[in-house]
Amino acid sequence: MTKTAAFLTSGLLGLLLASAAVANEAVAPAKPDLVKGQATSTQVCAACHTADGSRGSPANPILQGQHPQYLVKQLTEFKTGQRRNAVMQGMAATLSEEDMRNVAAFYASKQAKPGFSKNAGLVSLGERIYRGGIADRQIPACAACHSPNGAGIPAQYPRLAGQHSDYTELQLNAFRSGTRANSLQMNGVAAKMNDREIKAVSDYIAGLR
Repeated sequence: MTKTAAFLTSGLLGLLLASAAVANEAVAPAKPDLVKGQATSTQVCAACHTADGSRGSPANPILQGQHPQYLVKQLTEFKTGQRRNAVMQGMAATLSEEDMRNVAAFYASKQAKPGFSKNAGLVSLGERIYRGGIADRQIPACAACHSPNGAGIPAQYPRLAGQHSDYTELQLNAFRSGTRANSLQMNGVAAKMNDREIKAVSDYIAGLR
């Protein structure tokens, strides 16, 4: 290859790489709009989750302070049917990807209010399971994935601290029965737990802070 050809080839390669970089920047998702997210929350979500995702009905999750990546993942899976719930599938069907990112960012921007346990007799059992698991049945500690204070890990594991015990219990039972099937890891964990253990850890999580 002549020096001229090599120079032209190098220049063309550089141009292609620069064009690719510009294209990638062009398709990068826009920064979430909290005002639009609040509008979606008010218009679509408030009936079940309250306008700011705070402590509404115990049967529905508290969304304040939840990781936005996790919320987007759940909304996406409701929309595709990977996670099944007749009400949420209908709601998610109306949302675009941008809507999901905006409303998730809105809820994440809110400070979650402290929760509380309701059953003093189960709290100690719930704490043991949450922090240490149940070794003889190979049930891992909840804290290993959701962190000791229930803060969770963005995108992978949700924030649990202060969540309604009724809702957590409902989800653990759904994982155990397989009616909620969008986390094989949680299906495996919940399958090894009995009713009392599920109730205990759910109650402990409600008061975690």
